[in-house]
Amino acid sequence: MALLLLLQPLLSVNLNSPTIKHLPSSKTTSLRLNISQSKPKSSFNSLKCHATTDMSSAVIDEEEKVILGPSTEEEKPVVDYDWREEWYPLYLTKDVPDDSPLGLTVFDHQIVLYKDGNGVLRCHQDRCPHRLAKLSEGQLIDGRIECLYHGWQFEGDGQCAKIPQLPTDAQIPRSACIQTYEIKESQGVVWLWMSTKTPPNPDKLPWFENFARPGFKDTSTIHELPYDHSILLENLMDPAHIPISHDRTDWTAKREDAQALKFQVTEQTDRGFAGWWGKEKDESLPNFLRFEAPCVLQNNREFVDAKGDKHYFSGLFLCRPTGQGKSMLIVRFGATIRSPLTKLFPQWYFHQNASKVFEQDMGFLSSQNEVLMKEKVPTKELYLNLKSSDTWVREYRKWMDKVGHGMPYHFGHNTISLPKVPAVVEHAPAGLVAGLSASLPAKGGIGTMHAPNFANRYFRHVIHCRHCSGVVKSFETWKNGLSVVAAVLIGMAILASARQWKSFLLVTASLCLAGVYGCSTAISMNTTNFIRTHRRL
Repeated sequence: MALLLLLQPLLSVNLNSPTIKHLPSSKTTSLRLNISQSKPKSSFNSLKCHATTDMSSAVIDEEEKVILGPSTEEEKPVVDYDWREEWYPLYLTKDVPDDSPLGLTVFDHQIVLYKDGNGVLRCHQDRCPHRLAKLSEGQLIDGRIECLYHGWQFEGDGQCAKIPQLPTDAQIPRSACIQTYEIKESQGVVWLWMSTKTPPNPDKLPWFENFARPGFKDTSTIHELPYDHSILLENLMDPAHIPISHDRTDWTAKREDAQALKFQVTEQTDRGFAGWWGKEKDESLPNFLRFEAPCVLQNNREFVDAKGDKHYFSGLFLCRPTGQGKSMLIVRFGATIRSPLTKLFPQWYFHQNASKVFEQDMGFLSSQNEVLMKEKVPTKELYLNLKSSDTWVREYRKWMDKVGHGMPYHFGHNTISLPKVPAVVEHAPAGLVAGLSASLPAKGGIGTMHAPNFANRYFRHVIHCRHCSGVVKSFETWKNGLSVVAAVLIGMAILASARQWKSFLLVTASLCLAGVYGCSTAISMNTTNFIRTHRRL
């Protein structure tokens, strides 16, 4: 994923310009850990595609220079970890609906998020205690959430307030309640504490210093993605793929810039790791990456402009596992200085460009997800990690070795634990009538741009983004209105007898049709997936 790809257009300066002075990494931290690689006991993964295992020591030594081989250092012991005792990013605060419940998941645990009558955020288990219907399929009435199956209503504290089927003189059973979860709003994000047994730990709630700096502005988007959260995080901490996979996507990525990178790990803790990275040919390592449990990744950079003023920018990735082979991501790119050019582009343009970036990687990551599930072995048996590109990936998988026992499932560098429960697959309705009915947006839209599948941009982003959803609706309204006006004008031109009136009406109709084309293009940009040229039919 493009750590800097979407961020650089926000800046008014070129980070590679000679007028920019990067802050030396040595002044920021005093702790440096050298990654020592030992000679392997075998010839690495190269033996997998060779008919013979007889390789000379010269060949092995040559491979040691580039491959992250087996390490002789002691494996880190497992640490106490419970995935429930963590804060998970649920949603951007600005995108939480005001008038309807929102169904979400953490791993395979279904929850419902909504605003009560006072605008207070509430979160419960997405299950009615009556007959297990999803509360997220219900509605809000007088600040209460109502199950639309039988009309049971619940207060924000989880207590049942109304059961229409009860006799008038009967009391509501005390067991008619729903499980509640603790949530917090911080820096524009709603966070969920998953444990219902352990009190929330405020020290674990993430806080991002750059986002609190004066003048810091960000562009935030949310995306639902069809692959596991661990694969998503690997992709986000992999700067080496940007010039290739995202070639010419924006003003920065070019495949001819693909080159060796240099990494320096500075922190390794029970809750993650951090370090510096940059181009191998450069003297400094200007980018600082930090991963923190359970799934928070940030890439920061500091620089001083020609006037001597220090500026900051960040790429922040807040990931939430939503089940086997699924994840949701909040992306936030921001800086204390912005380019005036950004004012020329509407907000939805940057959102659709972010969707395009994810679509460029989607085929690779989905297939990677399938291979991991099929092979059922640790990543060290499958990956061929390079020192000059994959240091963060291996650090992340080694961290999974330490904490994976406390997760529902994991794929570590040396260990794995497979899901105990198979993934739930929701099938589309069958038959012509059911298919046509489901094509309507209100029904989920099978087979249209509203189709509820993770490969569809409308489903992955637009329905989760209040801004883009409003933009698509506005463009559709304008498109329909201009189409009607154009048809009326063409009809009037046919009936008009005066040549000047015919010309005027036809020119005006042409302008309306141009507007229809412009609206259709904008709708397509927001809802149509990117497809590489060589893959198009």
